[in-house]
Amino acid sequence: MTEEEIKNTQEEEQPQQEENVVSDSQTSRSECGTQSVADNEAADTTEEPVEEKDPLEAAQEEIEQLKTQILYKTAEFDNYRKRTLKEKAELILNGGEKAVSAVLPVIDDMERAIENGAKTDDPAVLREGMELIYNKFIKALEGLGVKKMETTDADFNTDLHEAVAMVPGMGDDKKGKVIDCLQTGYMLNDKVIRHAKVAVGQ
Repeated sequence: MTEEEIKNTQEEEQPQQEENVVSDSQTSRSECGTQSVADNEAADTTEEPVEEKDPLEAAQEEIEQLKTQILYKTAEFDNYRKRTLKEKAELILNGGEKAVSAVLPVIDDMERAIENGAKTDDPAVLREGMELIYNKFIKALEGLGVKKMETTDADFNTDLHEAVAMVPGMGDDKKGKVIDCLQTGYMLNDKVIRHAKVAVGQ
């Protein structure tokens, strides 16, 4: 074979080798791309899917929770109402228990005074016993918040007094003032429970 034929043969083989190199490079790129896509698909399959709750189901669950809360509140209010009615009934029935308990010692003293009065005829002793019982009774009433109205030289007040008589000719300094108290008035915790019946100067 001549040198020219060898040279021509080498020139023909060189383009084929270049084409093979290019083909191998493209094949490797294609394989890399395929592997990358496969890796991405594998990563996508490992992630857990996010489940979105149906708005209708969420609303129904919230409604059920609200219904339960309303039932609890209704039961609590019903129990409170029954308890309040029971306490009110007991208060109406036994509201005077404190007053009766305060008066009982006075009744005991009166019973003893009656028993001792049968043994003596001395009016001074009887009067002293009555005064002791009276003072004890007044203190018992004060302990309950009851107090007498003071009417001596007081100005006539329709909120406290009830005029049962008008006394003329008492002078200007007695005009519109209480001259005499015919029935004592009483107050319970600053509330009038009985007006004082008085005679007023005219």
